[in-house]
Amino acid sequence: MNTSSPVFIFMVLLAVILTIPPVFERLRLPGLVGLLLAGVLLGPNGLQLLEHDSDTIKLLSGIGKVYLMFVAGLEIDLSHFRRTRDRSLLFGALTFIVPLATGFTIGHWFGFDWNGSLLIGSLLASHTLLAYPIVRQLGVVHNEAVTITIGATIFTDTAALVVLAICVGINRGEFTVLTLLNQFIALGLYCFLVLWGVDRIGKQFFRRSGDAQGKQFLFILLTLLVTSIGAEIIGIEQIVGAFLAGLAVNDVLEDSPVKEKVEFIGGVLFIPCFFVDMGLLIDIPAFVKTLTSIGITVAIVIGLIGSKFIAAWLAARWYRYTSMEMLTMWSLSLPQVAATLAATLVGFQEGILTQDILNSVLVLMVVTSILGPLVTARTASRLPIPQPEQAEIEELATWWDGHEDPQPHTFTVVVPIHNPQTQRPLMELAALLAHHEAGRVVAVAIIPCQVHMNDPHLDTKLRRSRKLLRRAAELAAPYSVETTTAIRIDEDIALGISRFSREQEASLIVLGWPETSSWRAQLFGSIIDRVLWSSPCPVAITRLLDDPENIRSILVPTRDLSPKTLRIISFAQALGSASQAKVMLLHVALPNTPYEQMAQFEEDLRQILQEAKGASPLDVHIKTVASSDIARAILEEAALYDLVLMRSIRRGTAGGLAVSDITTQVLRKLQTSIILFGEPPRLG
Repeated sequence: MNTSSPVFIFMVLLAVILTIPPVFERLRLPGLVGLLLAGVLLGPNGLQLLEHDSDTIKLLSGIGKVYLMFVAGLEIDLSHFRRTRDRSLLFGALTFIVPLATGFTIGHWFGFDWNGSLLIGSLLASHTLLAYPIVRQLGVVHNEAVTITIGATIFTDTAALVVLAICVGINRGEFTVLTLLNQFIALGLYCFLVLWGVDRIGKQFFRRSGDAQGKQFLFILLTLLVTSIGAEIIGIEQIVGAFLAGLAVNDVLEDSPVKEKVEFIGGVLFIPCFFVDMGLLIDIPAFVKTLTSIGITVAIVIGLIGSKFIAAWLAARWYRYTSMEMLTMWSLSLPQVAATLAATLVGFQEGILTQDILNSVLVLMVVTSILGPLVTARTASRLPIPQPEQAEIEELATWWDGHEDPQPHTFTVVVPIHNPQTQRPLMELAALLAHHEAGRVVAVAIIPCQVHMNDPHLDTKLRRSRKLLRRAAELAAPYSVETTTAIRIDEDIALGISRFSREQEASLIVLGWPETSSWRAQLFGSIIDRVLWSSPCPVAITRLLDDPENIRSILVPTRDLSPKTLRIISFAQALGSASQAKVMLLHVALPNTPYEQMAQFEEDLRQILQEAKGASPLDVHIKTVASSDIARAILEEAALYDLVLMRSIRRGTAGGLAVSDITTQVLRKLQTSIILFGEPPRLG
């Protein structure tokens, strides 16, 4: 067997990526740690199946390295940064300068020259938002202390990569003030060219390409590679260009299906290959020696933890944040993964950093990627959940329509009809809601476009659709609601649904539950995914196990006071009123959440609902439970209810490796009826 064959190497990598991360996640360890260990076991110090110098490894790992930084830039929420830009910049400067000075001192203490010491300092200065899903899950993303920490990531990562570019440039040639000045000028011009040029070119391309997601996906990948190579041409590292490209296309992609495809490809293939390659670089004898002469490793770990704490403490003192907010800022800025690992590998390959530093940084990554999220989970749970703005509360009264037309709007439910097995509950639910809102139901059959309009297959599909629509009208008849039917021929089913809904000025689209969740759906996007992205109005994805009028109790898991949460509660109230059902809002708090904070959340929620409705919401009840396993708590409570109503959410980590969302965990085991509620994207 030829173990150097590219096919064999690729097979081994796929097997590792598929099997190792889930095992470590079950052990409550980051999956990327498992990939590193897999690289050690399969490398020259283990089974010798993989080699760092292999052309296949170099290709996949090289793409993974720039992809990692691209995703890190892509997932930075620019809206958070814009809201608190000045404070984010101040904390970013503090959490960059203090660790930079600490790392420089450590490097100098252990005998590195000033260039190597500066690079070591820059490794400690950045941070990866590994615990972002935790604060998001707890509903405290809009807490100001959390927001400025998220925004500070832009400054720390960009500044750390600038220092890396300067250090590498100095290492490659004779250092003079003129060369340093030229490096700064070239870097500044390149940053402007990428951030300004790519943003505008990207928006123009997406506008002209319309719905051609394949072309848009290739454009983003080409942008990543061009900016990476461009950075190398002007004498700076590829990862700098990749990070800038991620920031540049952030506004272009927003939360589109193309963004999900880009992150999916990186998260399941290229980025894991990079982590496996990092494991191949670990020299076991040198690693053991580093741990036995543990001085520099301890200095780097303690220096990072201490310097990040000092930076958070200074910012919290300046802005008068509470101790819990300060600790949350500190823990969010602790994890060292994306920029740190990529820059360490570059420094090691350039000969600026030694094997001891590489090993120490790997230890640092493991320690901080575990410690940071653990501390965040404890401290963020004690933060007060921010209330929405008054304008957002007032908006709830008109949220159904979503149109700028001030004239009265007829509540319209669009129901795409395709599967005869599911059309009954869909039509009954739509008719029930439309009757309650004095609106109408429009059943539509979308037929995929044929090359020739006289194609016999098209005639067959038309006859089938007419039959389904007649049955749909019969199902809605007992509810005494206006019902119309329509057939639309379109080249894209999802866009056909969205376009038709916009033409009908739909208030709600009711879709059936997807039968399967395949890898193809993840890669290319299911019809439901694309409807959610392009829809002009809210979408209800339903799996009903009983007739809608038999629903007597509705459970709505509630984690924050954001406008999206309040809108799903309004939908639950409308559905509960239509079916005479009790609505229970379930707030699952972590066990260490103070009782006063849980009580305050309930009081704030009642007050907001009362202001939004103009009357006391007597049909809505609130229940708070404490549990460290949120998904399990929801499932236990759901067993007592006829229907569970949840938001449609998907999220990945800044490192590019997928994490299981609470919604996903619940859906896998839920045994009752469910509606997933999705809202249209907010554009502009």
